[in-house]
Amino acid sequence: MLLTLPDHFEARLSPQSTALHLAIGLFVSDESTLGQAAEVAGLSQAAFLRELGQRRIPIHYGREELAADLQSVEALAAR
Repeated sequence: MLLTLPDHFEARLSPQSTALHLAIGLFVSDESTLGQAAEVAGLSQAAFLRELGQRRIPIHYGREELAADLQSVEALAAR
C-alpha cells in the first residue's frame, strides 16, 4: 500500500514512525491483533508491547484471552 501524507507530516515522520503510529491506531481501534500490529510496525511483539507501555496504552486482555491462555498452559503441562 502506498500512503501519501501532507508535506508537513512527511517532513516530520520517518517511514518507521509512520508505520508505528498506524499500527498503534489499528491496535487501539481493535482493527488488528497485537501480533498483526507489531508486524505492521516492523517490530517484535515484545518491542511493540514496550512501545505501548511507554505511551501508557493498555493492551486488550480480557477474560476470554486469559481463559484461552490458561487452557494452553494446562495442555502444555499435561504433556
